[in-house]
Amino acid sequence: MELLDRTLAKIQPVDDGFIAKAQAKLDNKTKPLGSLGRLEELARRFAAITETLAPEAGKKVIFTFAGDHGIVEEGISAFPKEVTPQMVLNFLRGGAGVNVLARHVGAEVRVVDVGVDFDFDPSPGLIIRKIARGTRNFAKESAMTREEAVAAIEVGIALAEQAKEEGIAMIGTGEMGIGNTTPSSAIIAAISGCTVREVTHRGTGINDLALEHKISVIEAGLLLNRPDPEDPLDVLTKVGGLEIAGIAGLVLGAAANRIPVVVDGFISTAGALIASEMHPHVRDYIFAAHNSVEIGHRMMLERIGAQPILDLQLRLGEGTGAALAMGLIEAGVKVLNEMATFAEAGVAEG
Repeated sequence: MELLDRTLAKIQPVDDGFIAKAQAKLDNKTKPLGSLGRLEELARRFAAITETLAPEAGKKVIFTFAGDHGIVEEGISAFPKEVTPQMVLNFLRGGAGVNVLARHVGAEVRVVDVGVDFDFDPSPGLIIRKIARGTRNFAKESAMTREEAVAAIEVGIALAEQAKEEGIAMIGTGEMGIGNTTPSSAIIAAISGCTVREVTHRGTGINDLALEHKISVIEAGLLLNRPDPEDPLDVLTKVGGLEIAGIAGLVLGAAANRIPVVVDGFISTAGALIASEMHPHVRDYIFAAHNSVEIGHRMMLERIGAQPILDLQLRLGEGTGAALAMGLIEAGVKVLNEMATFAEAGVAEG
């Protein structure tokens, strides 16, 4: 708990005055006021987080956390758990969706094994920080012990601290874990008080009958474990996932170290939600990459207070949406840094 407590104590709100300074710089560019819309919002927020009016955004890393889930025993996914390690190996070969889109925007992908039920050989791009070989089945018992949840959070924090030391300008979140939309739905249901039906969707593409089963499994798990909505660590421990915990830690660590963090879709946002429930100023550092097809995602974003950058009907995860959004955030920063002022261009101001 020491690293977690120290990190929470370090998180400060972003200075609104710096946001205003960045906007003033944007307003002096050769364009009508506000004419670049949300690109200006992205740029001024990035500048305020990093506390510089000439921020660097080029060095980008997506951390894709991987973990297995005991709840898969209940038949809630269209894919077997063996797909989790198979997809990790695909990431390491550079063949997954996140690899393609990360290459497109010039980002590096680092895969973090925080809880896969498989023993990987050391490999470039793989960070092995296994806390357990997956979670337990939360339909029958708590998904994790509190100690396991904290340990997984601290994996993410440590990676954010390392990113700061490396001079990484922007970090993205991604995940892989068969069955992980189920704990994500359980988390938002527990925290928000919404019904399970209101926040549960088809994940990997299950049919109507399987969706009804998935809803009943989550309802039973919440009834059994009774997670405390006032204690986000209790919610995470009882119905969450190890990769969700790792993402929560990465987001906390990013906020503590003033690194902009681009949060991917439904499962990544479950981690960001846990982080923002643990500390109110975390939301200042979050860029919501996109609006997922998963119906509970919008409720998560509203609770965090984050407006998604993209809406492309994505539902893959891995960090795919984060990669695309990183490109747009970097574009906004380049406008702040590279676009001429009226005086520089010899253009008369309106």
